Amino acid sequence: MTKTIGKKTLTFNSEVYNDLLCKYQPQIITNEEQNQKYLIIVEELMSHPISTPEEDMLLALLVKLIEDFEEKIYPLNLSTPHSRILHLMEARGLEKIDLFKILSKQGISWEIFDDQLEITTDKAKILADFFNVNPSLFLET
Repeated sequence: MTKTIGKKTLTFNSEVYNDLLCKYQPQIITNEEQNQKYLIIVEELMSHPISTPEEDMLLALLVKLIEDFEEKIYPLNLSTPHSRILHLMEARGLEKIDLFKILSKQGISWEIFDDQLEITTDKAKILADFFNVNPSLFLET
């Protein structure tokens, strides 16, 4: 494997990667303490202005281990489109009436905010544009 930086091409060195694996000893994450440890290592690796191919490989491995753990421990699918709207509103300090005043001009009805009406694809796009997120957050899965 090679990595090109500007005009310089770096080649993957298995010995260097092996040294990184020995230093950090990545493994399946089973608890929050391990997860935090790997998050710190990821931050450290990402802070390098120029990374080596071996560091990039280790970074990808750690990110995958973290994602797998967090998907299992903090599943997103427990939330609903309505709870996601409420969370985004809270994060922006908005009340239902504030959001309704802003979005009613674009066809969003009060029932959406009271979880009495399913959100259509068109309405999901309006909400997504407003909150600057992916429209799929507001659609039932």
